[in-house]
Amino acid sequence: MGSLKNIVVWILISSSLFGAKITLERWEKGKTFSEYLTSKEISKEILNDISKADIQFLSEIEGDQIFYELKDSNDTLEQALIPIGEEMQIRLAKEHNSDVYSFDIIPIEYKEQEYSATVTIEQNLYTDVNNALHHPALADKIGQLFKGTVNARKFRKGDKVSFLYSQKTRMGQPHYMPYIKIAMIESHKKRQFIYADKDGYGYKSTKKSQAYTVKGKEKVIYTRRVPVKSTSSTFGMPLRHVRITSSFSHRRYHPILKRYRPHHGTDFGARRGTPLLAVNSGKVTFSGRKGGYGKVVKIKHPGGYESLYAHQSRIRVKRGQRVKKGQIIGYVGSTGRSTGPHLHFGMKKNGRWINPMQVLRKTSIKDTVLKKFTEYKDVTKTKYKKVVIKNAKENEEKILAYLKEESPPFMWDGYEQTSMRVEDGKTDQAL
Repeated sequence: MGSLKNIVVWILISSSLFGAKITLERWEKGKTFSEYLTSKEISKEILNDISKADIQFLSEIEGDQIFYELKDSNDTLEQALIPIGEEMQIRLAKEHNSDVYSFDIIPIEYKEQEYSATVTIEQNLYTDVNNALHHPALADKIGQLFKGTVNARKFRKGDKVSFLYSQKTRMGQPHYMPYIKIAMIESHKKRQFIYADKDGYGYKSTKKSQAYTVKGKEKVIYTRRVPVKSTSSTFGMPLRHVRITSSFSHRRYHPILKRYRPHHGTDFGARRGTPLLAVNSGKVTFSGRKGGYGKVVKIKHPGGYESLYAHQSRIRVKRGQRVKKGQIIGYVGSTGRSTGPHLHFGMKKNGRWINPMQVLRKTSIKDTVLKKFTEYKDVTKTKYKKVVIKNAKENEEKILAYLKEESPPFMWDGYEQTSMRVEDGKTDQAL
């Protein structure tokens, strides 16, 4: 993948690793960190040395996650780097001239670079982008950019699509998804810019509001209040009075440990004994103590969601119990690793931590909601939504400059590469 001469490989020891090999591995789904230690013939005593604050992150290793191993010429593991999110990683390292391993959590070192490319349509957009650049994820992102904005099926043979994108790389491999900043379509001697928002969706203009039409059948008859259960798919707040003291972050400076750690949740300030409310109906999957989280309740909800309520002073529900939205499941406390009474609230979607504030309703829980009932009538409405397109003019100039240069695009030829050799044992610290 590109040139490997500029890849800096830091390793923990400065000699005797000539000819060592770095391999790209995938974490088996369902495999625990303890099982990984056993597979590498590493003593499980290392688990006793891991702090309660860090032990919880062992369960956050994602299945099918790419990670790296460094082995010596005898195939002995010298170091492993296992991501726990986008910014942080577990480092397992063998000490010099010893069979003892150390454990730490450190930031992920990666590079981010901007690339430009032009693809001529021969078959279809996805196939042509993938064939030209050897980057399937990039082809997916191009499809996302055009969805709802440009009908890619109407591209004709010979049409050209140029785009500007950024890609994080680690060890020469793509690290997480690319981000397409802008695209330009050339068809019948006409040019059309497509601008990307922060989530990678495309728009034909940079106006602050974008118009879109909604078709359907509608006729208002009356409005009336209905029980809140009719809107059970929405999430309420875990406390009646909300005061956020620390937000969700992939990389936060920990106030107690004085180190960078992920903060996969939102902290709410509240007095000890304040009732904690289930944010939605569901089934309790855990009720008890959990390392640095102290007393914890976990609830599984429909749609692949799971909520977590940590540092409780007293728990009011049991494992296997079904709860309703707004039901009291415990009380605010300061158990576990905590600087004072508060609620650490976490939310997972399909097994991955997400920012809870993206799904929680910011209004208080109501017993009823006002609902509009409709009958059948064909209508077409024009609606508007605000869109922020950053650096649109700058990106236009960059892509036009790239077209004038006529330089060949970067090809991800080594996308499937899984290993490399370390030929210089004088490097120092981490992959």
